[in-house]
Amino acid sequence: MNSNLQKAYDELLAKSKELTILQSTTAIVNWDMETKMPPKALNLRSQQMALLELISHKMLTDPQVGKTLEGIEKAPGYTEFDTVQKRNVYLARKAYDEATKLPESLVFDTAKQQTIAVGVWKKAKAAKDYKMFKPELKKMIELRQKAADILMGVKGTKTPYDALLDDFESKMTADKITKVFDEMRVGLIDVMKRVEKSGYKPDKSILSRPVPINVQKKISDAAMDYIGYDTKSPNAGGRLDETEHPFTTGYYDDVRITTHYHEGRWVSSLYSVMHEGGHALYDQNLPQAWMYQPIGSASSYGIHESQSRFIENMVGRSPEFLSYMLPRLKKIVGKPLRGVKFADFFAAVNVVEPSKIRIEADEVTYGLHIIIRFEMERDIFAGRLTVEELPQAWNEKYDKYLGVEIENDGEGVMQDTHWASGYYGYFPSYALGNIYGGMFLKKLKKDDPTWKKELKKGNFQPVKNWMIENVHSKGNLYDPADLVKEVTGETLKVKPFISYLEKKFGKIYGF
Repeated sequence: MNSNLQKAYDELLAKSKELTILQSTTAIVNWDMETKMPPKALNLRSQQMALLELISHKMLTDPQVGKTLEGIEKAPGYTEFDTVQKRNVYLARKAYDEATKLPESLVFDTAKQQTIAVGVWKKAKAAKDYKMFKPELKKMIELRQKAADILMGVKGTKTPYDALLDDFESKMTADKITKVFDEMRVGLIDVMKRVEKSGYKPDKSILSRPVPINVQKKISDAAMDYIGYDTKSPNAGGRLDETEHPFTTGYYDDVRITTHYHEGRWVSSLYSVMHEGGHALYDQNLPQAWMYQPIGSASSYGIHESQSRFIENMVGRSPEFLSYMLPRLKKIVGKPLRGVKFADFFAAVNVVEPSKIRIEADEVTYGLHIIIRFEMERDIFAGRLTVEELPQAWNEKYDKYLGVEIENDGEGVMQDTHWASGYYGYFPSYALGNIYGGMFLKKLKKDDPTWKKELKKGNFQPVKNWMIENVHSKGNLYDPADLVKEVTGETLKVKPFISYLEKKFGKIYGF
């Protein structure tokens, strides 16, 4: 590589580092907003977040970045770049081209509205008052619609919603997702019907026995210790806090998770910690050599969800993990778990039952919660569904797909923070994550037949090492579909996930 080309490439990476540091700072400011910020600070924080986003946008759209990219791409030596270098240039170009099309005023207004909408959403959800939230939700959708209309051109998508999907799952479209979800729906409903036909009803009351919050925090510590998410040592790169809606944020050496504790649903916090811990391990184990580079990030939100849901469900709800953990939980919890047999506990943790709340849904019905949200988002940005119609549409779909009656909008259309945050296109990632996870599980079994025995011994390291080697170490070197092919040798398939569910729940429910 000649010296001028090397200099230009180094300049590009230097810009990437500056931008990444700023964005990671914004993430921590957002974390503070959700965990420590006093209520009165909401308006000030909305302006702070908006300004940070505007500065980030200015850095990303600096004309010098465009000149640097053009100089690299037109240089004769560019063809000699290796895969990593070309991917860095590709990702930088994609980000630059998309950002330069968005007006600064739209970026500022969207960031400000995100903060305001989330603040109002929290109050409206607690009050079960959709009317309070509706004006802010409407503003957020209008802002995202403007961005989607603009980004259609530069992304080359057929619809505005496809442009939003691409932000979370590169090159994924609503048409592709519809086909995949249609197949998944058939498989999920088939398993549900087999469960219902079995007549077996696990005793869920085991999990609703009150457990004090201070005791639940000890359970969280045990879960984090198991997966190796460090929040306590002098070299810790993580921490756990409480929020209304659990989430993960941070970058490499500072990745933080949150959970929510319910005295009468103590197992909820156990699995939110496992889930968010899965996200955190991915972020913490990206290649250190790629830190601050465009490829030093996750492949996609769907791949991210594959990691969190794999640890939450395929590990955390497995008989191996639970047989190891139950004796330890009994010591921590005491009376509420006294006399509980393993078979009953395992069945209760894996009960299949249609429910109202997505984050509390079982493995089988969870995908139906996502399909509902995907279909509504698709209709919102196609102009087929208005903000006024959302609660009714939500309630009707929950009755149709899950057979449950929504009693108020707090447990209905306002249960998630994503729409208040403007994250349209995010929800499909959860179900895609399950599907990716099914494919990864199939490959893991082939590569390491002893992984379950190790879980039972309390050794999560083989699973963690496999994920680091096959997924985390790849960073953003591949688009999600290409990464799945690279890891498993196969294109996207629903069957491995459905087969996993059939085998697991067949043993529990006897079919």
